[in-house]
Amino acid sequence: MTDAPAVLGIETSCDETAVAVVRGYRVLSNVLASQVDAHARFGGVVPEVAARAHVEAIRALTHRALAEAGMHQMDLDAIAATRGPGLAGALMVGFSYGKALAWALDTPFLGIDHMEGHLFAPRLDDPEYGPPAIVLLASGGHSQIVHLKDWGEYETLGSTIDDAAGEAFDKLARFLGLGYPGGPAIDRESEGGDPDAVRFPRALPDRPFDFSFSGLKTSVVTYVRKHHAAGTLPPIPDLAASIQEAIADVLVAKTFNAVEETGVRALAGGGGVLANRRLRARLAEEADRRGVALHLPSVAMCTDNGAMVAAAGVYRLGLGERTAPSADIDSSLRLG
Repeated sequence: MTDAPAVLGIETSCDETAVAVVRGYRVLSNVLASQVDAHARFGGVVPEVAARAHVEAIRALTHRALAEAGMHQMDLDAIAATRGPGLAGALMVGFSYGKALAWALDTPFLGIDHMEGHLFAPRLDDPEYGPPAIVLLASGGHSQIVHLKDWGEYETLGSTIDDAAGEAFDKLARFLGLGYPGGPAIDRESEGGDPDAVRFPRALPDRPFDFSFSGLKTSVVTYVRKHHAAGTLPPIPDLAASIQEAIADVLVAKTFNAVEETGVRALAGGGGVLANRRLRARLAEEADRRGVALHLPSVAMCTDNGAMVAAAGVYRLGLGERTAPSADIDSSLRLG
């Protein structure tokens, strides 16, 4: 493995500054500066606050990643940074820093698709993972099902037509006063709750691969206001568990629709929503029942991180690709 390329990965697409060093597909370091406290009082990510925080953190975080990897920057074979999709100001910080560092070191620079990074994340934990596979990508900004036909060959089978799953978690947690970020808050509150207490709607039953979560949000708000006024509101753990079950139900059902439609017998996932314990358990149960190999990344690799960007960079470097110095970010970049 010593001959494998060492790539520094930089991820600043949203509200986490993340830097990692990966050699081949082995993680040597993976560090992160969280912005949760900075955004919590606003109940969501403020783009200008995120961009400033990235500027303040990125240089020191890069030095820390190199130190933890036991490497000097001159030992790097390439620099990879997220090009998109994401918040424009946040992306600009990491992309510009990575490009400047690569220029100063006279080393290759690679602009990486954030979603392709998530496709590579399971490979960092599980060497058995690879194409062909169906991959569920679910986060605050994205919910989609991807047919990974081969590395570099991706077909998006379905996606959300409105809110992403993570966005629904955030909005509903804020409405219920559970705090930010919403996914972990609802996950915590659901412990001990009854997932069948309230049967919230599962949208788009006639569209096998597409998602919609805005109707769930409306349904929860309407239900809570009605039953609060009547004094019949279930306990918060039951509400949280019921919301979580509705989201997990849809994600699991649509994902396995894709498994059956394609005949692919391997399933993976990526994105912050895949850190949800109930969703992971449901995917594992269904995969076991159907005899499908499941390759979920560790919780640390589900959320945005530099290692997944570096891993995609290792692949792109191996193809001989380079990103031109004149290249810019693309906040609405589409996978493939």
